[in-house]
Parts: sequence; C-alpha cells; structure tokens
Amino acid sequence: MQTRVLGQVFWMIGTIGLMMGSSLALAEVTPMDLAFTRQAARRMVFDARQEIPLWSLRPAEIVGLEVMHPAVTLDDSEPAVYSIQGERLKIQADQPSHSAMWVGGMNPFASCVLQIEDLEGYGMIGFDLASPDGAHRHSMLLTFQDRKPVSVLWKVMLDGQEVHRETLRTFDDQAPSVPFEFRLQMLGSGLTAFLHKDGLPQVIGQIDDLNKHLDLRRKQAIASYQTRLLTLLDAGSSVTVRQARGVLDTGVGLADLRAMTYEDGQPYLDRGRLWYTISIRGRQLPHHIQGVFSMDPSTFDLKLEGIILFDRDDGLLRNEIASHIFYDREARQWRGVTTGFTAFADPDEEKELWAVQSQKDPRFGISVMDAAAMDLVGDYEDAHVLWDTDAQKWRMLVSENHGGYKAVVRESDRWDGDYQRISGPIDVDSTGTTIQKIGDRRYCMFGSAARQLFVYSYPDLQPLGHLHMDLPPWSETSGTRVWANLVPLPEGYPSRYVLLTMDRFNFPTITGRNWSYGALYLYHGRRPDGDRHAYEYESR
Repeated sequence: MQTRVLGQVFWMIGTIGLMMGSSLALAEVTPMDLAFTRQAARRMVFDARQEIPLWSLRPAEIVGLEVMHPAVTLDDSEPAVYSIQGERLKIQADQPSHSAMWVGGMNPFASCVLQIEDLEGYGMIGFDLASPDGAHRHSMLLTFQDRKPVSVLWKVMLDGQEVHRETLRTFDDQAPSVPFEFRLQMLGSGLTAFLHKDGLPQVIGQIDDLNKHLDLRRKQAIASYQTRLLTLLDAGSSVTVRQARGVLDTGVGLADLRAMTYEDGQPYLDRGRLWYTISIRGRQLPHHIQGVFSMDPSTFDLKLEGIILFDRDDGLLRNEIASHIFYDREARQWRGVTTGFTAFADPDEEKELWAVQSQKDPRFGISVMDAAAMDLVGDYEDAHVLWDTDAQKWRMLVSENHGGYKAVVRESDRWDGDYQRISGPIDVDSTGTTIQKIGDRRYCMFGSAARQLFVYSYPDLQPLGHLHMDLPPWSETSGTRVWANLVPLPEGYPSRYVLLTMDRFNFPTITGRNWSYGALYLYHGRRPDGDRHAYEYESR
C-alpha cells in the first residue's frame, strides 16, 4: 500500500513538470544510451528572410530624395543627376562626375547590399565607408563597361590623401551582365566582396587587414562614420539601382553552436524557444561574428535574433566568437566566456579567454558585453562554464593546445578568473567542449578529428563512449571537428533531446586558408527502449 501511494505521488509530480522519479530512475539513462535521428539539414547563405535591417534605400518609398539621401559632389567634378524612376533610383552623368549619396550609418560587422538593375557606359559604383567630412574612408568599387563588371577596386583615404589602392579582381569575358547584386560582408578587421546573380554568391574580393590603415572597429568610427553610395561616371554613363540596404545576416556559414544557459548549466528556455550563440562565418580566424539565434525545439525554425560585440575598454568593439553566455540568477546579470580570436588581426596581441558581462539582455539586436582578461593567455578556446552546487565551485571545460587541442577541466571560486586545472588534458583531439546533464549526472562532450562526438565523465574526464547518430554530419573526406551541442528538454516536447550541430565544408570560391563552414543539422534523441525516465530539468 505504501509503495502504491508513493508511486502515485511521483506520478503527480511528473505531470506538473517538476523533477520526476527517484535518483535511481534518473541514473538509468546516459548519453551513450540515446539514439539520434537526423531531422533536418540546411546551410544559410546570406538568408534574406533572416536579415535584421540597419538602414535601407528603397526608391519606391522615397519622398524628398534630397533630404532622405543627400548627395555631395567630389573632386570638383560635375554633379551627378539623381532621380526616382518608378521603383528604381537612376544616377546619370551628363559630364564626368564623382559623387557620393548618403544611405546610412556605418557598421563594420554588417553587410552592405546593392541591387544593380542596369549599367550604361563606363564608370564605377560601390560603397564608401567614410568619416562625416569624407577625409577618411574605405571605398569598395565595381568598375563596369557595357553592362558588365570589369574589376573590383579597394581604395583607402587618410586626411584626404589616397594611401592605398588595390585591384582585388579583374573579370574575364564570362563576367555576368546586369541585373545582379553586389555585397560587402563586413568582418571587423576584414571584408569579403560578393557578386550574386544565380546560385551561390561568387567571391570577387577579399581583404584580410582592413584595419591596417583605417580601423572601422573603433567606437568613434562606428558612432560617426557614414555609408555612402559612391559613383564615378564618364559623360553619358548611368547606373540604375533597385535598392540598397545594410543588414545583419547569416553570412556564408554557421558554426560553434552552444545553448545559452543559466549559471548551473540548465538550458535557457524562454518563450518556448532555446537560445544559442552561433558563429556567423566570414573567412579567417578574426573574421567571424558572434550571432544569437533562437529555435523552437519541436521544429527547425532557427531565427537570427542579433549579434554580440565585446568591449575591452581599448577603444574598439570586437567580434569574438565561440562564446558561452549564461544568465546568473543570483547576480541578476548576463555573464560568460568568449575566445579572443581577434588577436589574429594584430601581431602585437595574443589569443586568450575573456570573461564577459552585461546588464542588457544580449539576445536581441546589437549587444555589447564588457570583456575582462581571465589570465588564460594562449591557445585556449570553446570554454563552457557553470556553477557546480555540489562542489561549490565554478567549473570550466575548455579545449587547450597540448600538442593538439585537448579537453581540460578547470575550477575556481570566481566565475571570471583564477581557474586551476583539475583534470586533463585527455589523449583525444577535442573541440566544442560542452558540459551537459543527462539523467542525474553531468557529462563532458566534444567533437573530434577522430570522427566521433565523444562522451567523457565529469569532472575527471574518463572516457565513456560516444553519441550515436544515424547520419553523422560528415563524409569520408570532410572535417569532423564539429560541436556536440546536446540539450535535454522538459516535459511537453515530442523529443526528449535535441542535438544541433554543423559540418565543416568551407564556402566555395573563398580562396586561401579559411574557416567558412558550415551547414546546420538537427537531430532528435531518444532511448531505444522508450523515454520513461525522469526529466533532467523542471519546466519553466
């Protein structure tokens, strides 16, 4: 009788979404028991449906062109003639003209997009990222003739003097004719230019050291610089523009997926959605951006919500990535750890981990988190931090370079520094190091060049096995160092566990060494014998 009553009590607790079952019942499941079935796969490449607008020039909506988008004439040339013709903006020159039209503010982490309808005669058109007086600026220009692009030109002006000029691309006879889209993917210290007509966008220019002459990441520049539509037209030449816009977007690939959490590692499930930090991929190591995405875990409706920038109080805003962001309920503050990959843009800097914090909810729009050094200088990355109530310590699982990247567990009395090693390094290559609770225990999980998503014990890092997927996100020849981003869900979802990860296929037409992967893959996890064990976290 007593056993029956206890069983009814536990059943009632489970139905209201609280921790269900006994410790013994919780311990019955491990990550290795779960079978993961792929549900969806998709690569987001500058997905227009995901764009977050910063500025726009839309001819069909313009009334008072000279006020909404004022233009200036440069180099004592003749002024161009700007006119709205239906839903298009036409810029034409009766005499040789060099002009610039204001279109919006300047953000070195956004994309500038120009939809070109027609090109007549000979000239140049592109974007000017300029100080208010135009004395300091980066100019990216598309030279055209006979309705086709001829070359891509990058110019830098300081104090009104040209200090750098470089032709990034010369087109052959196979150059596409209008209409097409010209896009600049701004990457902080770098930039990639694309031309898009059909299929995937084609890379037509790459700049690795945009910060060398004029650093657009400076807070003063972000606050005051302009984005201008720049034209240099021969007499009788013209440009017809459908629209221009500045946006936050999904880039050429997404990677480094990590669920945002509370301080104890519990997934941050809000408005029925999981929240993720995901790297928006550009090209080289300092050229990625920390994106924030949300997803209803019962679907595959991943949505770009914003980006996070980091302020070290050195006059720059930084685009660090591979972050773990958590909400500390006791401190009532957003906190986390990020990896200082922007060090690779400056030969005087060294890669290190940074403790970050903000009062503002960093999930939406453009957020800035204060960053402070953690005294973990060197080849550290992918850190995951949580408060371990049993140990009364902050614990960190991190990938460290010990003759290759290897998992290490560290602990501290403080969330933001003084982390001492307590286990590891292990022998296996490790990336995307993540701590997660399955059943009543925490586990350490990570991807690897060894073609598995490994599971190790927490916190002593003893090998236990690996996750089982029906269709892994790699081929026989592709990279396999993907992230093991496993999240247990509370009561009420069709799947008890979701695994969101990526592949490592770089974007075609990007040249040189780059990290421009990948597509996203969603898996649902279950126990082959059913899911009648307790939930890891209570429903909120």
